[in-house]
Amino acid sequence: MRSVRDARVRRRLLRDVDVHEDIVDEVHHHRVVYTVPAVELVLAAAVFYLFLVSSVQVGWLLLVVIAALLGHAGWRALLQFMDVFVVTNMRVFRVTGVLSSKHATTPLSRILDITVDQPFLGLLLGYGHFTFESAAQEQGLRDIRYVPKPLERDLVIQRHVQASGLRGPRPDHHRR
Repeated sequence: MRSVRDARVRRRLLRDVDVHEDIVDEVHHHRVVYTVPAVELVLAAAVFYLFLVSSVQVGWLLLVVIAALLGHAGWRALLQFMDVFVVTNMRVFRVTGVLSSKHATTPLSRILDITVDQPFLGLLLGYGHFTFESAAQEQGLRDIRYVPKPLERDLVIQRHVQASGLRGPRPDHHRR
């Protein structure tokens, strides 16, 4: 699945003769998003134990519950795994979806403000949430949740926007 996810990201990069887009940062969700699927797997294991010690009359129902728990846990984990936020030298974009694909993009020049929210648990575990304010207000890019190392990633974006000259002169240019 990793190769499928990576291919979906690489296909969206601009690779023309005049334009060469490079990935600055590729952001996958923090591992905390897999907590609920992991709990569902533990529940499925507990129900499987009940299946082993139960009568035949209720065994089929327990198998259905196990299948539902495993299916839901797998689907939920796969949705999180396939959700990727990418920062390039030209834009930010997000690719989501499993059976279908949704792609949202905003040029770096349109990003007006980034709010980083780290709840208490996020401070302890090292994740946070981004809220992008942009001129276009792209709904697919407004909220990026469960970003690992959010302060470092915010600095990467801010430095890249500044270095590209999108917010005033480049730091290496000195006026004479």
